Amino acid sequence: MAESLHFTGDPEADAYLAEDPLALLVGFVLDQQVTVQKAFSGPLELRRRLGSLDAARIAAADPAELEEAFRTRPAIHRFPGSMARRVQELCAALAEDYDGRAERVWIEAENGADLERRLLTLPGIGPMKAKTLVAVIGKRLGAGPPGWEDVAPQHPTLGDVDSDEALETYQAAKRAHKAAMRAARAG
Repeated sequence: MAESLHFTGDPEADAYLAEDPLALLVGFVLDQQVTVQKAFSGPLELRRRLGSLDAARIAAADPAELEEAFRTRPAIHRFPGSMARRVQELCAALAEDYDGRAERVWIEAENGADLERRLLTLPGIGPMKAKTLVAVIGKRLGAGPPGWEDVAPQHPTLGDVDSDEALETYQAAKRAHKAAMRAARAG
């Protein structure tokens, strides 16, 4: 298992992502319309603001108080209201279906296809995030069920990021790919 996931550039936040499965899932939920570094720094900051990162507690929290935790400067996300709701929905699903233990999503999966299916049932996790999570769980955490490789993407993902330099390379390639897609649409 990785001691750290090199997604933020902050050693404490990176270590927290590797040690707390809920932090990893929350980071993935937050990973939209902000940088990878901002998204995956969010779980540690949320823990600081709430005193803990606990799925049942977040699920039961007053939505206005949770939104305030997201909104307090510096905001955890550029869309604090919608992301607070989405994280609360994720935590409610984990509390309901997995007794609040995020790691059960993957440690109880029968195989890679089952893991992908479980991830897709979680609020805020779509097809691309589910596949990337499969890669992170298998490659970085060493916790993938049998056959996880069969559903993991064959292209580079955060699952291939094993250093700060690898994150820079991944992000540069992603920017180039998006630019090429925009150019193809415009052309």
